[in-house]
Amino acid sequence: MKKLLLLLVIIAALSFMQLREWAEKSGPLLSVVNVVIPKGASSKLVAAELAKAGVIDKPLLFRLLARFNGMDKQLKAGEYQFMPGISMLEAMQKISRGEVFFRKITIPEGLTTGQILYLIASYPDLSGEVDEDVREGELLPETYSFELGATRSSIISQARNAMKKVLTEAWESRQENLPLKNMREMLTLASIIEKETAVPEERPLVASVFINRLKKGMRLQTDPTVIYALTEGEMSFGRSLRKKDLSIDSPFNTYKYYGLPPGPICNPGKEAIFAAVNPESSDFLYFVADGKGGHSFAKSLGEHNRNVRNWVKSRRN
Repeated sequence: MKKLLLLLVIIAALSFMQLREWAEKSGPLLSVVNVVIPKGASSKLVAAELAKAGVIDKPLLFRLLARFNGMDKQLKAGEYQFMPGISMLEAMQKISRGEVFFRKITIPEGLTTGQILYLIASYPDLSGEVDEDVREGELLPETYSFELGATRSSIISQARNAMKKVLTEAWESRQENLPLKNMREMLTLASIIEKETAVPEERPLVASVFINRLKKGMRLQTDPTVIYALTEGEMSFGRSLRKKDLSIDSPFNTYKYYGLPPGPICNPGKEAIFAAVNPESSDFLYFVADGKGGHSFAKSLGEHNRNVRNWVKSRRN
């Protein structure tokens, strides 16, 4: 009897070692694949889904191993991404730990709120409608992660909360004696900076021009605010500004009205926001495109006019 029992123990041990070896060896998967495990799925259904996707080739062994390891009740719903050659045990542990695959949506800097809401509304793999009232400048351009089926409202909430955090941090880091009354004005100035230059290194210098003009009581005379007045932030402009455009009667027309416009003209990125309250020290009052992707800065109108002529000449060439 003792010999028989010993024999059974040895057979069981060898069987377990063989099962363990099968479970730990590289699996049959040849390319990256995503598998969605539905809520309430049994280990049988999980094994079937993995086998159908080519992650495993022994679904019965998967179920036995899951039960033996106590993982059959720990398999969590969600979308999972599996790499080529992943072993059965690694796949099981991934699902039991709930290491779901996160998708991403990137909101580019400088879009209006209308453009961002359209991006979110048309983005695949999100659920629900975009029915929130979002003001201009409330959403921080950034890359946000989400699980398959997350709501569009959750992305809006992430972007809104991220913007609040950045605005607070930037305002607390602001230089002294800036002609900005509150965070709303900081955001408005940052949105203009964002639209004026795509060169990161220029943002603090562009900020200095507008800060200097505000301190001197000069009109900002910035084209993006006029474009915003003409489009109301709902569409792309699609052409160059004309002289008659500069006469539009809108509080956003900084050629007509002094000071900052009544609100932001886009959703600026973090760098533009920090530049607005930490401008570079300069005496510049003007800038114009240099024809090379950046801008030429000037302290006087005469110098600025020369830069404009050079820009016109470079465009002709």
